[in-house]
Amino acid sequence: MADDRTPRVLVVWCPDWPVAAVTGDDPVAVTEGGRILACSAGARAAGVRQGQRLKLAQRLCPALELRDRDPEAETGRFEPVVAAVEAFTPRVEVVRPGLCAIPVKGPGRYFGGEEALAAKVRTAVADALAREPVPDAAPGAVSVPGTDATPATTPPATPAATPPALTATEHPPPPPAQVGVADGLFAAVLAARAGVLVPAGRTAEFLAPYPVGVLGDETLAEVLGRLGLPTVGAFAALPPEAVVDRFGPAGAVAHRLARGLQPRPLVPRDQEPDLAVEQRFDPPEPLAEPLVFVARTLAEQLHQRLAGAGLTCRRVAVEVACADGRTASRLWRHEGGLSATALAERVRWQLQAWQGAGTFAASGEAPDAGFALLRLAPDGLSPDQGRQLALWGQAVADDRVERAVARVQAVLGHAGLRRIEPAGGRGPGEQAVKVPWGEPYEAAGPAGAPWPGRLPDVWPAVVLREPVPVRVLDEAGLPVTVDGRAGVSARPALVVFQEGPSGREGQGQQGRQERVDGWTGPWPAVEYWWDQSLARRRARFQVVLGGGRALLLTVEGGAWYLEAGYD
Repeated sequence: MADDRTPRVLVVWCPDWPVAAVTGDDPVAVTEGGRILACSAGARAAGVRQGQRLKLAQRLCPALELRDRDPEAETGRFEPVVAAVEAFTPRVEVVRPGLCAIPVKGPGRYFGGEEALAAKVRTAVADALAREPVPDAAPGAVSVPGTDATPATTPPATPAATPPALTATEHPPPPPAQVGVADGLFAAVLAARAGVLVPAGRTAEFLAPYPVGVLGDETLAEVLGRLGLPTVGAFAALPPEAVVDRFGPAGAVAHRLARGLQPRPLVPRDQEPDLAVEQRFDPPEPLAEPLVFVARTLAEQLHQRLAGAGLTCRRVAVEVACADGRTASRLWRHEGGLSATALAERVRWQLQAWQGAGTFAASGEAPDAGFALLRLAPDGLSPDQGRQLALWGQAVADDRVERAVARVQAVLGHAGLRRIEPAGGRGPGEQAVKVPWGEPYEAAGPAGAPWPGRLPDVWPAVVLREPVPVRVLDEAGLPVTVDGRAGVSARPALVVFQEGPSGREGQGQQGRQERVDGWTGPWPAVEYWWDQSLARRRARFQVVLGGGRALLLTVEGGAWYLEAGYD
């Protein structure tokens, strides 16, 4: 029997929501950590399942399109659903994108009971999805069986037959949004997955047929299975004191969940304050230059509002609207480190970039359209933790650096000052990238991950922007080749330089040859073998020439290149 203090909770669940935030034709799947996170109906019909490794999923469904997870897109596209549910109560907890919950007590009384509330929520969610269609996902009917037709002892619903895969030109069907009601959040989530309304006081009976794995503790589930307690009901029948003695606090929480009790209340999401600042132009401003001066004032107002609220932001959105209806927006990294002047400079760079790309006409070219609105909106608000300043009024080194960077970028442009970031790759030119100062960077692959074919940790002093063609000959004057098994045809004896024998472009005489005193290698690297358009096969050698110079040579497609030089 559920505890009287366990509140009734209604949950809205949109299955496979990560798929709704990506673009792609059915079959499509979203990946995370090298495994399938969610997949469309067509992919599921081919045998793809959550948690599968990518190679197995592609073997089961060769036409499967893989997309990386996009948490920001998931959150943004789920916002209309949350807003629709908030029309019934402001106490909405977003458990994750695709899953939200509300307490039933107040809204249920106002809207005529749990079944009436569930029906109204179902309709509101369907309408919200219909107004805000997303790629590969459209609203579907929400089925909420009543308590008379669906008793609380009903075990987890058996999935219906999966529809056949769609053609490559069709979009996958929408994930069916479902609603469930039960005692406590944990049981309500399972009720939403089954699409049922569990009668009050019968939640433990509803949970009893589920395997103990649904409690979310893999170690506990494994132990309970060995003890002969495979279901939630069998675990819930144990005395609470015995569970605490044997499994500790974590086991006690799981035992409360198994009995249909609530370990914690709902946590409604915080409503972020509207701290955006904007300036409207009436009549519209035909030139972009005045917007830069206005941006300085807006940036100062934004900083004052953030400071007054005790908040900082990760990004700032620069939004511009024209009188003819054209709009543009771009996020700039902030992290609490951009001064008002630096933020105004970024507005200027963004306006110049938009004009250069043809998004807006250049100054004076379209006076009839003109700029009607400039808006700065903080994104990703978080509490401001403050900074430890220097004593006795000395300037902080970071502040001096930021001011110097802002002055340099004001003269050279946004990309005129760059920083070096480590990146993943095998060649020396691939393991470091230049990123404009202040811009975020996320490497395509982790720099410290295993990279088969990567050179030992002896870095070249000079890396050429573009590899220079050379020839490598053996003692007989024949070209040295490398076969598919990384076998060398003969010992390298001569290197014939077409340009740059010292590893620096433009030095040396064309056609000059030098003798090889020592060499090591090859380090073969086979890249993107699964994609014929990007596939590469190459091998690298380190050679020491007669003059003592050490070079890094690369052979690819039977041709040799000078890639880098060691000092």
